Amino acid sequence: MKKLTILLSLIATPALAAGDAPFFSLHNTNFTVAIAFLIFVGILLWAKVPARVTGMLDKRAGNIRSELDEARTLREEAKALLASYERKQKDVMEQSDRIVAKAKQEATTAAEQAKVALQETIARRMAAAEDQIAAAEAGAVKEVRERAVSVAVEAAREVLARQMTPERRSSLIDSSIEQVNAKLH
Repeated sequence: MKKLTILLSLIATPALAAGDAPFFSLHNTNFTVAIAFLIFVGILLWAKVPARVTGMLDKRAGNIRSELDEARTLREEAKALLASYERKQKDVMEQSDRIVAKAKQEATTAAEQAKVALQETIARRMAAAEDQIAAAEAGAVKEVRERAVSVAVEAAREVLARQMTPERRSSLIDSSIEQVNAKLH
């Protein structure tokens, strides 16, 4: 197949149409260029450049596969972490329900002893319970959001980095420069 391709490329050269010099002459520049090209292709084949390029592409494909697997693993870890934080939030809610129930029971007992002391105790304990619930909820929600955002940003960065072509990267940079220029002026 290679020999046929070489033969056809030699036959189809414009040098055959040239009438000034015979085709198989070193004075014919097209013949000289064809020989140089064939020598160059021969050197590339002798140096096994196509095999090396194929090996590099296979290695890159393997790297991409491993990065995709890592991204899937990170996503699964993020889901597990989110489920863990949701369980913690549920536990905190149950704990807060128990705290409220206990505060109500203590308030009922204290009501028998002194109404004034009871009102102060209820107010103090309810505020503490609400603060603890709010703090625990806020902390759990914040931690889940921060972890989810960081995982999502990292996954998006990796996906965009793999999908981003130099042309697309250049166009996005140019677009960003134009937007900054428009907002500054």
